[in-house]
Amino acid sequence: MLIVFGGLPGTGKTTIARALARRLGAFHLRIDTIEQAIRATVGTDDPVGPQGYVVAYAVAGDNLRLGATVVADSVNPIRITREAWRATALRAGVPLAEVEVVCSDPMEHRHRVETRHSDIAGHRPPSWAAVMERDYEPWEGTDAVIDTAGRAVDACVAAILAVLPNRPPDRTGRRR
Repeated sequence: MLIVFGGLPGTGKTTIARALARRLGAFHLRIDTIEQAIRATVGTDDPVGPQGYVVAYAVAGDNLRLGATVVADSVNPIRITREAWRATALRAGVPLAEVEVVCSDPMEHRHRVETRHSDIAGHRPPSWAAVMERDYEPWEGTDAVIDTAGRAVDACVAAILAVLPNRPPDRTGRRR
C-alpha cells in the first residue's frame, strides 16, 4: 500500500507519518531528507525543484514492488505531484490512501513553525512567512483530512488507520 501525506510545513505530517510507519512496519519516505541530500551533494541551499519528488516516486515504486507499505511524507502542494503519487501506486499495483494534514489553529500552527528544529543535518525549516506564501492547491478526494490542532499523535494515527483501504497488517500481524 502507498500512503501519501500532504500539508503545509508545521502541521505535523512528519510526526504522524513516522508514527504510522512504525505502527505498520512501513517504509517512511521523506521528501525533506531527499531534497537536503541533493542540496548537500551539489553544495547549494537553492530549492531543488522537482528532482526530490521524482527520486521519491522511483524509490517508493521499488519498495512497493517488493511488497512494502510506503508512507510518503511531503508537502505535496500541487495537483501534478498528487497525480504522480497516484501513478506510482497504479504502476506498482497497490492500493493508495491520501492523507492531508492540517492545523486549524493558526496560533498553534505558527508556534510550531517558529519553534521547530530540523532533525536533518543542514536543513533549515521554512519561516512562518514562507509557509503562508507557499503555493498550496486545495486537495480533492483525500481519504482523510487530519486536523492536528490540540490532538494527540496517537489519535491522528488511529483516524488514518480507520480509513485505510485493504489495510495491511501491522508489525504484530493484526489488521486493526
